[in-house]
Amino acid sequence: MCGRYALHGPVSRIREHFELEDGFGFEPRYNIAPTATVLIVKSGPHDKRLARLHRWGLIPPWAKDATIGAKLINARGETVAEKPAFRTAFRRWRCIVPASGFYEWKAAQEAGRTIRQPYFVRPADDGDLFGFAGLSERWVSPEGDEVHTCCIITTDANELMIPLHDRMPVILQASDYAAWLDPGNADVSGSRRLLRPAAAAGMTAYKVCRAVNSSRGESPTFVEPI
Repeated sequence: MCGRYALHGPVSRIREHFELEDGFGFEPRYNIAPTATVLIVKSGPHDKRLARLHRWGLIPPWAKDATIGAKLINARGETVAEKPAFRTAFRRWRCIVPASGFYEWKAAQEAGRTIRQPYFVRPADDGDLFGFAGLSERWVSPEGDEVHTCCIITTDANELMIPLHDRMPVILQASDYAAWLDPGNADVSGSRRLLRPAAAAGMTAYKVCRAVNSSRGESPTFVEPI
């Protein structure tokens, strides 16, 4: 799964990596949790890539209220094309969720008790970025308010992640960004083939401070190894 991640570094780096056409306002975040407002990349007019802010936790158009979004932060890559909550977005509103890295937890023993030890997983090249495969949606509340939401697609863990968790976010290769974002790409089978574990050689993982265990904390120290 992917339940917490970080996005930091210069805006210029994010714009360059994802070839964004427009500017955006997004402060560095070191502990992004579900239901937070997050940055996504989506296709715009004339195949331009645009940065937009969406709420993390997808709300399907048919939902009666917004509470379902907290349960739909992730979509399994194996079933995303068939599940009613995700299948329309998978065909029409795919997006990319930029990240500097993500957190995962592993049970460990300390002073005779079991603790949840967090790890930060980032690109092997420090300063590089991940592009998570995501979906976006537009929901209209009974009061007529528009809410734009998103989720992150997950897949089986690679060799690096297996000791931490059996799932991981789908990390797209930069060469696949265009095909994934293309709204005219109706090749469901082709899009599904992109939902595979990223190569472990391009990633690194290390222990970080347990202060990140609280979703309310926010500090650059959260992504530093201990």
